[in-house]
Amino acid sequence: MRRVRDWSLGGKLTLVGVPFLVLALLAVSATLWVSWQLDGGAAAMNEAGRLRMQTWRMAMSAASGDAAALRTQRAEFDRSLALLRHGDADRPLFVPWDDAVRLRFGDVESHWAGFQQRWFDAGAQGAPPRAAPDAAALAADTAAFVARVDAFVAAIETHMSRWTALLFLCQVGMLALAVAAAAAIVYAGFVFVIEPLVALESATLRIREGDLGARVEPASGDEFGTLAEGFNRMADHLQSMYGQLEARVGEKTAELQEKGERLQALYEVTALVAGATTLDELANGFAARIARIARADAAVVRWADEANARFLMIAAEGLPDAMTEAEQCIDAGACRCGVPDPAPQLRVIPIRSEAPELPHCTRFGFATLVTVPVRLHARTTGELDLLFHSERTLSDPERSLLEALASHFAGAMENLRLNALEMEAAVSQERTLLARELHDSIAQSLAFLKIQVQLMRDALAGGDEERIAQVLAEIDAGVRESYGDVRELLIHFRTRANAEDIEPALATTLRKFEHQSGVPARLQMQGHGLPLAPDLQIQVLHIVQEALSNVRKHARASRVWLDVEQQPRWRFEVRDDGIGFAHGPQALGETHVGLRIMRERAERIGAELEVLSTPGRGTSVVLTLPAQRTQAAAPAALPAEAAA
Repeated sequence: MRRVRDWSLGGKLTLVGVPFLVLALLAVSATLWVSWQLDGGAAAMNEAGRLRMQTWRMAMSAASGDAAALRTQRAEFDRSLALLRHGDADRPLFVPWDDAVRLRFGDVESHWAGFQQRWFDAGAQGAPPRAAPDAAALAADTAAFVARVDAFVAAIETHMSRWTALLFLCQVGMLALAVAAAAAIVYAGFVFVIEPLVALESATLRIREGDLGARVEPASGDEFGTLAEGFNRMADHLQSMYGQLEARVGEKTAELQEKGERLQALYEVTALVAGATTLDELANGFAARIARIARADAAVVRWADEANARFLMIAAEGLPDAMTEAEQCIDAGACRCGVPDPAPQLRVIPIRSEAPELPHCTRFGFATLVTVPVRLHARTTGELDLLFHSERTLSDPERSLLEALASHFAGAMENLRLNALEMEAAVSQERTLLARELHDSIAQSLAFLKIQVQLMRDALAGGDEERIAQVLAEIDAGVRESYGDVRELLIHFRTRANAEDIEPALATTLRKFEHQSGVPARLQMQGHGLPLAPDLQIQVLHIVQEALSNVRKHARASRVWLDVEQQPRWRFEVRDDGIGFAHGPQALGETHVGLRIMRERAERIGAELEVLSTPGRGTSVVLTLPAQRTQAAAPAALPAEAAA
């Protein structure tokens, strides 16, 4: 049989609480039974008390000769006696019988029978007496009978007082039982719960303060005993782990420091790659940083030609001058440096064992050579060489870091090459734009002047003074127009588009037009739409500039308007109040070179160009962009025409 100390916590608490629970149930049951007895006795005592009132009422009816009332009252009195004798099953009413109560009740019944015979002549039919009774004798006999009823009620009260005392005793017992149960439960809680918890708390505080030898002595085999054993096992494990914690912390600290150094190295090289603008700046900066990061005594950056036949030294850090001059350019395969494509992965070469193949490294006291291929798109484009005076091995993280840095350097070199190609393409596009503008404007004017010069020679040869004056005037007008075209080109080449909004560029164009021509111009923007892409802005500006140039040259206008609608499609209209012209293919002819230039530009961007003119009523040039081209493009570098 298990000892009580080995019981579970629930079993112990049940052992303490069940006896008190049984006693409490018994006390409550006794209290309920006594209360039920008191309720029935109280009802019986009340019913017995009614007998006195009924007796006096019958005496009054007999004295007054009211036979009907007397019969009813006698029947009611008999029912009350029967109710007291047998009790009431519908409600708690019963006489608490004992010897004294039975004696008193028998006395009441016997005197009731004599009382009826004496005063009510209660025969078989219960008829009232024929003569009126003596009132004084009736009252005295009635008082004597009522005294016997009072004695019966007093006997019931005496019996009820004993039940009341018993009820009080039960209540006092329940109170004492509650106090005892509370004390027992508190004591059991203290012994079985509080004391083990205090022991656990004390041991926990000792461990928190650094005393890893704190343990809890299991006082029992219940749940707290199991918890104490678990706590002791945890403390043992914690003490064991703490013994190795310092070494682990040291390892983790070194590992974190190494990772931090790698991140710092990547950050430095990334910053160099992002900020370098020339090859010398990039290569020299990379060599200096890689030597410091790898803790190398010297670092060399070599770049291979297209065939990987030669490796050119483009940067060196910490390398002796004599060695720098001797290895400025090496052939692939002539040395352990400069391995042709496909090159192996990172290599660590002990120099002293390779002395015949590495004469320069041996001469200057280097003991270890580390070569890192610089790759771009799976092709070897160069090599990074690290030299150490001591023997050196590389861990896997160091190898991956050097390979990552070499990959960053290869990407940076490729970016420099692409930037150079982009700048070359931009210059080429700018020259193409300049040639087109010169051909579309000044070249046309020069061709016209060439023709006029030939006509001038003919007029001079023929001595035609009138013709000479006419041709000279046309030459003068042509020269003035060419001069105006040159100034206009210079002004327009300085115009820049805005990547977000074309309105500032249009306003600048109108101000330049006013300054050049003296004609007031007004800009009106309507609606709200997505901004135009930079390439579209440049083409629209050139078309607007060409339309304004035509106004300056031919319209003789006093005012100019530029109306821009942004919704539902972009629409640009240049209006003037000039002389206008006859609108038709033959009327335009070859003299309106500017209109042809505008149409070509509009076709280039898929836009519609419409020219509306009436002689004497001005001209309107309307440019409408297609809906699919009005969507704002992502900000991009301006093309060569924007750079112009």
